[in-house]
Formats: sequence, structure tokens, C-alpha cells
Amino acid sequence: MTTPLWILLGVLTLGMVMRAPIGFSMLASGIAYLIVKRQDMGLAAEQVLNGLYNSYVLLAVPLFILAANLMNAGTVSERIFDFCRILVGRLRGGLAQVDILVSVVFSGMSGSAIADAAGPGLVTIKQMLKKPEYAPGFAGAVVVASATIGPIIPPSIPMVIYALVSGTSVGALFLGGVVPGLLMAVVLMVAVQIIATQRNMPRDAPVPLREFPQILWRGALPLSLPIVLLTGIYTGVFTPTEAAAVAALHALVLAGVIYRALSWRVLYDVLLDSTRSSAIITMIIAGAFMLNYAFTSEGVPQALAQWVNAQHLSQLQFLLMVNAVFLVLGCFLDTSVMLLVFVPMLLPAAKLLGVDLVHFGVVVVVNMMIGLVTPPFGMLLFVTNALTGIPIKDMLREGWLFLLMLIGLLLVMTLFPQIVLWLPQSMGYGLK
Repeated sequence: MTTPLWILLGVLTLGMVMRAPIGFSMLASGIAYLIVKRQDMGLAAEQVLNGLYNSYVLLAVPLFILAANLMNAGTVSERIFDFCRILVGRLRGGLAQVDILVSVVFSGMSGSAIADAAGPGLVTIKQMLKKPEYAPGFAGAVVVASATIGPIIPPSIPMVIYALVSGTSVGALFLGGVVPGLLMAVVLMVAVQIIATQRNMPRDAPVPLREFPQILWRGALPLSLPIVLLTGIYTGVFTPTEAAAVAALHALVLAGVIYRALSWRVLYDVLLDSTRSSAIITMIIAGAFMLNYAFTSEGVPQALAQWVNAQHLSQLQFLLMVNAVFLVLGCFLDTSVMLLVFVPMLLPAAKLLGVDLVHFGVVVVVNMMIGLVTPPFGMLLFVTNALTGIPIKDMLREGWLFLLMLIGLLLVMTLFPQIVLWLPQSMGYGLK
């Protein structure tokens, strides 16, 4: 590697070690690269502004964040919880099974794993901790594992960002995540069933039949959002980016007008929190444009593609290598960093080998979701610990089976691409 590239990596690493905001560290490392290369500093502003203003798809990110925060503030999580309790609450470990089903439903609204854990996940943890048969570590482990479903079933913020860097169809990516997301729910429910049977967990008390109509009515309107979004996207009524605006408006009407759960103060807090989260992601994306410019100028993606070609790897061997790399990186790096820095470096190699970019994208995002539950970074572990006080070590001790099941499913998805590609191809997308 050249000296400027070493300087870039050094400044980036120093920023991470000093725990500076990752977006600022990325921008600083990119500027350091330009200084050492003696290039015009105006290139920094040019790369950032061109990247942001030419990326219409990025508008979906703050809007999906706003939609998730509105639903979490507007009693939507509780309504979904009651609805799902009717369906699976009578299974062994019923509340844990309910949490997984709630994650499936909520994933069709938010597109964010952290929003899932902080919203409906917090509701189910409070319910589980009321009963002695649910250990705190187990309750936290279930919520952390099920929250990984959020960005797999559409809509998905990580898939929107992947579409930005790869040029892949957002609609095809959303469709590609449906079957894997549902399979994630199935394997997690199987894991809960195994644990509940071993521990002889009792079944929850049945919900009285007279309460069914009220619970179904309370859950009907929130459940309509995924149907509206997917139908609108796949019939062409609105684009995936416009769907984010529809989701935000739907959530605002539900929480503010129909349920009257939003005061002006709460709405202000929701807008402020959504703005803060969006700004953090935007800073990371801006820094990524700088790093990608540096890596491209140094020929890193092309060199990596040539190295992969020289190894004579098959598509499967390449994907297995990617899995291994991202499972390790996920222990240390944020999802946005991996999506915006490492994925662009791997894309030329994937294209050279003829790997379908929709399959590649879904596999990469599943990898990153697993990274959210693995230490030492494990963002979902930290979020759940901060909200509930459940020790991270207890969640890790109780969650090893969930982690193994998710890694096993990732391997199956890698071996059998049609798990991802069947639905997009059935809907007419021109995939391989």
C-alpha cells in the first residue's frame, strides 16, 4: 500500500481508538489522505456533496427512522404485542414466541433492528420479567436475536444503503429479504421451543374469547402498514423511497390522530431523536464517500478483484470467504461502516465472478445483523442492556443457541441462492 493510504488507515484507526464519532473519523482520515497526496482540499466537499445530492434513495433512511420512532412512541408496539399473543402465546415459552412474531410484524414497518429492540422488544421484556420462569438473560437474548429480523424483512434501512453503493434495485432487495426473514423467525422459534421444552416452561394463560374482537381491532390498523407499503411498491404506485414517506405519514396519523398518543412535546422529542439519528447516519455516509474516493484512487477494489480472480475461487468459495470476513468484522465494526467501506471494495470481485448482487446484498446484510449480537461491539446487546439493565454476559450465556441457528441459516442461504432469489424472480425482476 502507498504512504497516503497508510496515513488514511492510521487516522481512521486512531479515531476509533479514541472513540471519536465514526463519521468524523472517516472524514478526518479522508482529508488526511488528500493532504498527504497534495490534492485539492475542495475534493472533500465535492465528493461528499455529489454523493449526497445524487443519491435520491438516501431520502428513505430518515423517513423510515421517523416512522419507527413514531410507532414506538404511539402505543403501536403494545397493540402488535397483544395481537401476536393470541396467535402463539399458548406455545411453550409463549412470551418469547410472541416476541419473535412481533419482530416479524414490526419489521414490515420500521426497517431498523435497534428500533425493534427499543420498541416492541422492550414491551415483551417487561412482560417476561413479570414471570419467574423467564430468566432476565433469556428474555434479553430472545429480544436481541429477534431484532435482527427487522432489517431483513422489508422495508430495510441497510438494504437501502446497499442499493446506494451497488446500484441494485431496492425493490428486488426488499423482495429478496422476505423469505430469509421469515426463515430467521422460524429457526428462532424452534430454538425457543427447544429451550422451553428443556426447562419445562409453562404455557401462558389463554386470552378470553370475548377479548378477541377488541384485540384484533386494536391490531388491525398497525398491521395494515406492511400491506400498504409492499402493495404500493410492487404495483408501482410509489417507489421504495416514496414508500418511506408513506410509512412516516401512516405512523403519524395512527399515533397522533387515531390513537391520540402523541402530545406536542412527545412529537417534538420524536422529531429531535429522528433528526439526531439521521444526522449520525448521514455523517457516516459522507465519510464513506471520502474513503471510497481514496480506495478507488489507489485501485484497492480493482486489486482485490484481481486477487480473487487469481485465486480461481468459485462463487460459493467467494461467498463463504465473505461470510467469514463479515462475521469477524461484525464483532468490531458498525453496520454502516461495513456497508459503505468494505462492501464497495468487494463488489468488483463479486461482479467478476458473476455473483448475483441481490443474493450478495441479502447475505451481507444478514451477516451484519448477526454482527449486532456478537461481542465485543454487539450494538443490540448494548441497547438492550441500557434499556433494561440486563447484564450483557447473561444475554450472551443464554443466547448461544440463537446465534448458532442464525449462522446455520446464513450458511444455507449461501449454499442455496434461490432462497433469496425465488421471490424477486417470481415477481418479474430481471435477475439471474
